[in-house]
Amino acid sequence: MSAIFKREFKSYFTSPLGYVYLAIFLFFEGYFFVNLFGYGSPNNEIIFPSLSIVVVLVTPVLTMRLLSEERRQKIDQALLTAPVSVTGIVLGKFFACLAVYALAFSPVVLFEIIVTLLSSPNWLIFLNAWLGAMLVGAALIAIGMFISALTESPIISCILTLITFLLLMVLPSLAALSEVQWVIDAANKMAFVNLVSSFTSSIFSVVDVIFLVSIVAVFVFLSIRAVERRRWA
Repeated sequence: MSAIFKREFKSYFTSPLGYVYLAIFLFFEGYFFVNLFGYGSPNNEIIFPSLSIVVVLVTPVLTMRLLSEERRQKIDQALLTAPVSVTGIVLGKFFACLAVYALAFSPVVLFEIIVTLLSSPNWLIFLNAWLGAMLVGAALIAIGMFISALTESPIISCILTLITFLLLMVLPSLAALSEVQWVIDAANKMAFVNLVSSFTSSIFSVVDVIFLVSIVAVFVFLSIRAVERRRWA
């Protein structure tokens, strides 16, 4: 798995994709921090929910080629016959993508350190918000990876993933039209990008962590099954 991780992580920076992805996050993180710092606010955790729409719009570009690129280039069978398990291949690619995602959020930690030198921010709230952003990102990446496993076209994968993410965002608004409380509650939970705000404004929630970890586990498992089916086809 480590070899797949290194290969996949390096591939993001042998093309403009990784640099563009990080540049977009750096721009918006810097913009939000300058505004917060200008108003004298020490609450950098607010940056995480502010970046939710950026995550939704940009992350599909990060996941679109995870499992579709080799299939498009007709070299997937060479990878599948390598001395590494399908689980190792999928997990290596998943963690490489997650590492790039986490790298994109690393400047926010630096911002918190800067604020700490000037005031006394609440690090527990910040770390809780950071954890929420990482878990939501992991869930989105797992979903995007599964969609990538279903097609050999990275472009189609990107479009389908973006549509899925946008649907998850508007799901609470659509559910509200039903005026059925359990439907609304379920929709709010499924729109898990909104959970970033929950992690920012409340104490550590074991239920939310279990929910997001379960989403990751389910879609990673589905990705493994999709690749295995192609292996034996």
